[in-house]
Amino acid sequence: MNQKALDNFQLDLGANSEMALAFILGLMMFAVALGLRIEHFRFFKEKPRVYLAGVFTQIIGLPLLTLGLCYLINPYPSIALGMILIACCPGGNTSNLLVLFARGNTALSVSLTATSSLAAAFITPVSILFWCSLYPPTRNLLTEINFDVSRFLTQTLIILGLPLLLGMLIAWRAPTLSRKLQKPLSLLAGLGLILIILGACMKYVPIFLKMGPPIFVLVILHNALAFGLGYFAGKLTGADKPSRRALTFEVGIQNSGLGIVILLTQFGGLGGAGVVAGLWGAWHIIGGLMLVTLYRYNDKRAG
Repeated sequence: MNQKALDNFQLDLGANSEMALAFILGLMMFAVALGLRIEHFRFFKEKPRVYLAGVFTQIIGLPLLTLGLCYLINPYPSIALGMILIACCPGGNTSNLLVLFARGNTALSVSLTATSSLAAAFITPVSILFWCSLYPPTRNLLTEINFDVSRFLTQTLIILGLPLLLGMLIAWRAPTLSRKLQKPLSLLAGLGLILIILGACMKYVPIFLKMGPPIFVLVILHNALAFGLGYFAGKLTGADKPSRRALTFEVGIQNSGLGIVILLTQFGGLGGAGVVAGLWGAWHIIGGLMLVTLYRYNDKRAG
C-alpha cells in the first residue's frame, strides 16, 4: 500500500461504535481514578529525583525521542502520527505487573503509573497536538483532514477529565465503595474495548495484513528505544537496580488502549496510525515479557 492510500485509509466504525468507545474511554478513566490513593504518590517525597526522572521521561523524554526518530527515518505521515500518539499516552497498568515479575520496584512503578494516568486527562491531548506540530508531515496531515483542534481538546478533556475527577471524588469520600467498584469496572471497560474494536475491524483484516509487516519492524524499534530510554533515566539518576527496572518498564509500556480509542474517536481512525497503535498494544507486552525473562536470567546467574 502506497503512502497516499495508507494516509487516506480510515477505519469507519460507525457512529454507534464511536459513541460506545467514547463511553468506554470515560469508564476507563473513571476506573483508574477509583484506584488512586495518596500513598501511590509517596515516592515524590521519599525519592524525588528518581520519581521526577520517571515523570519527565514519560511526559517529555519519550515524545522527544519519538520526534527525533520520525525525523531520522521519515515514516509516512499517518504512521508518524501513530508513533507520536502512543508516545504521548500514559503508562499502562501492565507495567506494574511486569515490574513485579522482573523483581523491580513495584511501589515506584505504581506511583509513576498513577501520576501519568492522573496527568493524562489534561496533558495527553495538548501533548499530542504539540509534538505533531513539530513534525511537518503530521502537521500537514492534520491540516489535510481538516482536523478541528478546538473540538478535539474540548471533547477529549471532557471525556477524560470529568470521569477522572468524579472517580477521585468517590475515592476520597467513599473509599470502600471505590475499592469495590474499581476492579469490575476496569474489567468491563477493557472487555468492552476489545469486543468493539475486534468486532468493528474484522472487515479490515486483509488490509491490516498488507500494511502490518513493515510497520511491525518500526514498532519493535520504537518500543526498544522506549525501554532503553527508561533504563538510561534510571542510570542517569543513580537509581538502584529495582528502580531502574521500574523506570524501564514505565517508559516502555504505554496505554495503547487509550491511544486507540483517542485515534478512533477523534482522528477518524487514520490507517497507518491505527496499525501502529494496534501493533504496539500487542508487541509491548511481548517485548516486556522478553525483558522480564532477561532480568530473571541475569538474577539467576548473579546468584
